[in-house]
Amino acid sequence: MKPRHDRPVALITGAGRRVGAVIARTLHAAGYDLALHYRRSVDDARALAHELEQRRGGSTVLLQADLADLPALPSLIEKVLAHYGRLDALVNNASAFFPTPLGNATPAQWNELFASNAQAPFFLSQAAIPALREARGGIVNLLDIYAERPLAEHTLYCMAKAALGAMTRSLALELAPEVRVNGVAPGAVMWPSDGKPYIDQQEMLARTPLQRAGAPEDVAGAVLWLLRDAPFVTGQTIRIDGGRTLSV
Repeated sequence: MKPRHDRPVALITGAGRRVGAVIARTLHAAGYDLALHYRRSVDDARALAHELEQRRGGSTVLLQADLADLPALPSLIEKVLAHYGRLDALVNNASAFFPTPLGNATPAQWNELFASNAQAPFFLSQAAIPALREARGGIVNLLDIYAERPLAEHTLYCMAKAALGAMTRSLALELAPEVRVNGVAPGAVMWPSDGKPYIDQQEMLARTPLQRAGAPEDVAGAVLWLLRDAPFVTGQTIRIDGGRTLSV
């Protein structure tokens, strides 16, 4: 392992695009150096790394892996430690999301949704424990308000996110006092990349007390707060949903 790096280091899964990329920019601007994980979004991940390197040289490393490949997960942590000599934060952001209507759900869909949303976060966290304990660091898991308020035709996704919520609370108990573990549960902050009907979006926002969508920056700000500015917070999930879970 390299000598201990001067700046705090965060590993972000699914960092190449969408919310993950915004989390990366936010943590980087706050002084974190980054390990940027991606699966297929190689061009996006390289572009993001180039952008961040222009701002601070030697501040990123790119890590490609399929999070469903269990043997590859400990090696991701090993690569971060080999590069930086430390790990202060793990952000489990990568997530598969697609409908699984009852009657047509398959074991393959179960495996895909649980792999990214529950299995990989657990085994990455487990592999990172020694480094995070040494750093007195933190884990932030990207949850979803649908873990508590299920979305029709998405039972497997909701189940996987609910498992991640239970893991967040359990690891917070298991890893205290050295490591804090929290979650962020976004509401409408970025529509799925395959799109949703416009009328559904408008109806969703109409049920949101703040009457608007949020932004990825809202999620990223909560992640940064939990990692850097909330030393007495663990086992909690922050809902970034404009108050939507208050509505019936």
